[in-house]
Amino acid sequence: MWEQHCCLPLTPSATIDELRRYRRPAGSYVSVNIGYSPQDKAASTAIAENFRAQAGGDIELVTRLDDVDAVRGAGGIALAFDLEDSAPLNGDLANVAHFHRLGTRSLLPTYNYANAAGCGCLDADDTELTGYGRDLVREMNRVGMTVDGSHCSTRTGLDLAAVTERPMIYSHSNLRRLWNHPRNITDDQARACADTGGVIGINGVGIFLGVNGPDDHARRLSAMADHIEEAVDLVGPAHVGIGSDYSFDAADFVAEVTNNAGSFSDAYTAWGPLQWVPPEDVLTLDRVLRNRGFDETSIEAVYGGNFARVAAAVWATGG
Repeated sequence: MWEQHCCLPLTPSATIDELRRYRRPAGSYVSVNIGYSPQDKAASTAIAENFRAQAGGDIELVTRLDDVDAVRGAGGIALAFDLEDSAPLNGDLANVAHFHRLGTRSLLPTYNYANAAGCGCLDADDTELTGYGRDLVREMNRVGMTVDGSHCSTRTGLDLAAVTERPMIYSHSNLRRLWNHPRNITDDQARACADTGGVIGINGVGIFLGVNGPDDHARRLSAMADHIEEAVDLVGPAHVGIGSDYSFDAADFVAEVTNNAGSFSDAYTAWGPLQWVPPEDVLTLDRVLRNRGFDETSIEAVYGGNFARVAAAVWATGG
């Protein structure tokens, strides 16, 4: 199992204990967010250092793909970090290497709204990746950090694919062709990502699946499988994975969305409090896909092999 994106509380005292919900006999890889647009370098560094200090035993921090293989081979959880905005870089590209050293292995330039790097998916005007954003992509390629297009606008996402020299990802983005939400990506974005050798990680967020009822657990999991199946039809089984975007601090995040409408818009609030597919259900997706006729090779690819391939291509380029 390779979980490309989930969220623990973004506080310097949060624990990583809940990640054990991803535990399975064959081991798991889990990428955890350490910051987005509200955080600066100091805040995200403190969050990362706290998680690093807790790692050990059955949850091990990993920095190389060999580490991932070793931890998963022992049935443990391989832990790495991601950033959901370039704000924690404080405008200094040297901080890409700083966060890479802390264990961050992917970063998306813009969270919902435009910043110095590019345009967000909730902006009224769809604008391009900026000069700074292009330099950011090049620095990420150099350091060995995966470029992520989730939360970016369509044009900025397409520019990411054009600029990167390594495979890019959409760590947690569903398909707009199935549910017309601005956080979901277009067919062109999906194809451009696949053309880099990259992967689209399907998420389990109710408002991005179109199934957000609090009691719609089974339908939400089925909708997640629908997006996986549709993405496989669109770009092939080698370019689809899982990034559930599960929020372990769900109550706090729902309150933040509700109380900060200017940061999220009614695209986040129109369907009631956010719902997610929990880790326990994500771990059953292999059976769901098998029941839909997926062969074992395709299931293994979607369940982790594809994101591992991207990691092999990107992480090895850095120090």
